[in-house]
Amino acid sequence: MDTTTETRTHREPWNKGKFVGQKAPFKLKDIWALRVRLQMEGRVRELALLNLGIDSKLRGCDLVALKVRDVCHGDQVASRAVVMQHKTQRPVQFEITEPARAALRAWIRQAALKPDD
Repeated sequence: MDTTTETRTHREPWNKGKFVGQKAPFKLKDIWALRVRLQMEGRVRELALLNLGIDSKLRGCDLVALKVRDVCHGDQVASRAVVMQHKTQRPVQFEITEPARAALRAWIRQAALKPDD
C-alpha cells in the first residue's frame, strides 16, 4: 500500500437531515398548552418564567438573572419593568401582563422570595 493514499472512513454529519438555525416561533395554541400544563402540574416558578419571558422577550440568561426588585415595588408586581440586557448592555422596557403578574405573585409568595432573590 502506498503511503500517500489514505483510507478514510465515511462519517455522517451530526446534523444531516435535521433543521439547523433559528427555530420557528411558538404558536399561540402551543403557548396556551404550555401554560395549562404548567398550571395543572403546579409548577409555579416555570409558569412565572414562561409568562415573563413571553412578555419581555428577554434571553434566558437575562430572565433567570432578574431579581424580585426588578419586577416588584414593595408587595406589588409592577405593570412595567426596565432591565439591562447582559449581552448588549441596552435597557429593555416591557409591560408585564396580568397573567404574568399573577404567576409572579404566586411564585414570590410560595417561595417566600425577598427583593434580592
